[in-house]
Formats: sequence, C-alpha cells, structure tokens
Amino acid sequence: MNQFTTLTSKIVPLPNENVDTDQIIPARFLKVTDKKGLGDNLFADWRYDADGSPRADFVLNRPEMQGRQILLAGDNFGCGSSREHAPWALVGYGFRAVISTSFADIFRNNSLKNGLLPIVVDKDTHQQLFSLVQEDPNTTLAIDLAAQTVTLPDGRRVAFSIDHFSKTCLLNGVDEIGYVLNLRDKIEAFERIHEG
Repeated sequence: MNQFTTLTSKIVPLPNENVDTDQIIPARFLKVTDKKGLGDNLFADWRYDADGSPRADFVLNRPEMQGRQILLAGDNFGCGSSREHAPWALVGYGFRAVISTSFADIFRNNSLKNGLLPIVVDKDTHQQLFSLVQEDPNTTLAIDLAAQTVTLPDGRRVAFSIDHFSKTCLLNGVDEIGYVLNLRDKIEAFERIHEG
C-alpha cells in the first residue's frame, strides 16, 4: 500500500448520489484474482458505450480530468455490496482520496485498508466544492492526513475525522498485516517473557 501523507490535486466532480459498488466496478469485472487492470474498468457502464468506445461526455473521459487524484462524489458513495474491488478500481485508476457527505461503512473500511482516503465533509462544504469546480474546473485542494484537514483555494481549512489506527496505517503505507509485522520484535520479546 502506498504511503499517504499529503496530497495536492485538482478535482474530478461526480455529483451522482447513491453510487453503489456495482456502478463503481461492474460485477462482470470481478473474476480477476489481482487488482491489475481494474482501474481501466472503473465506472465502465457510464464510461464506455456497448462497443467499448469511450463516451466523450463522461467526466473521466475528458482530457483535462486526466491525472487528477481527488474524486468529489455525491452523497452515500460506495453503497451496495461489500466488494473490495471498488476501492481497488478507484486506486487503480489513480485516485488517492474521495470526498463526500457520507460513505457506506463497508466501502469506507475497504478503502482505508487499500490506501484510499474517504473524507466526509458537511453539506455546505460539499456544495461549495461542487460550486468551486463548476466556476473553475482547475480548482485544487490540499489534503494533509496528519493534520486531518482539506485546504480550499481560499485558504480555509476543513477538518475531517479518521480513526487513529487507519490514519497510522495510511501515514506509514502499511495494511493491517504490515502493521503487525512492524511489531514483530515486540511480539517476539513478549513471547520470550511469557514462555511456558
């Protein structure tokens, strides 16, 4: 998992509400045994025509949106099934953070375990962000995970919550197993003391 400390990026706006994980990565792409290539199929049913050609009007297909790492999503993003492939596809595409007013719990947890930072903001800030991107498509945000803030173009900082364990894992670029493996010396010392 890639380390997440700070991120400065332009925004991809996707105002759709109640986007479920089957819309994020349709079920027909879940037959893979690794994450490779899932980003190519992110939002496939919205992104491509039946013949596989890109739809020019879909936001991810617009040339100016390429390389952006922050997705500004509508309310209740990631609802539906518990498939871990959804954050895999988002990360595979290049997103490092998703901002919304709410996330489905399982999607949020899967995201945090796979290096994708889900940020919940209040409705007024959410609406302001969409307005900013509409006025200036090159609006840039700065995310500081250690400080737990998103800095808007006018300098205003918006705080967000994240549990301590997930924050520690993201800052260090480790998943749960990696976190435990980093404690190997302490675990072995404990076991030596408590043998028998």
